[in-house]
Amino acid sequence: MVQTEKQTYFYGTGRRKTSIARVRLVPGTGEIIVNGIPYEQLFPRTEHRRLITKPLLVTESLGKYNTVVKVEGGGISGQSGAISHGIARALVKADESLKTVLRQNGLLTRDPRVKERQKPGLKRARKAPQYTKR
Repeated sequence: MVQTEKQTYFYGTGRRKTSIARVRLVPGTGEIIVNGIPYEQLFPRTEHRRLITKPLLVTESLGKYNTVVKVEGGGISGQSGAISHGIARALVKADESLKTVLRQNGLLTRDPRVKERQKPGLKRARKAPQYTKR
């Protein structure tokens, strides 16, 4: 819990692929603002929206907190995963008893899958050039 002059908020950092999300939970009405824009405009796919709100739905705290997020790096899928991870971590700081529920739903585990590096002599990480006999 961090206190500024005006308000109290809970902070969590989420990561996924190459995306990093800095999440602040402020007691409020349930708004989710990502980079100064409502998350519905930034994430048009329902799957990404569902992923972002999942930690709040699981803990039944959808209308309790306003969420302010700054996210950078990666694409839409990585960013939505990072936001979800950050919200889950911030919820644990807000209420320690939610940790077991979030852990059971796999929301506190950082997804370690990142893009594999490209190897020399290959086209991508593992795709070799086509074999020619002559």
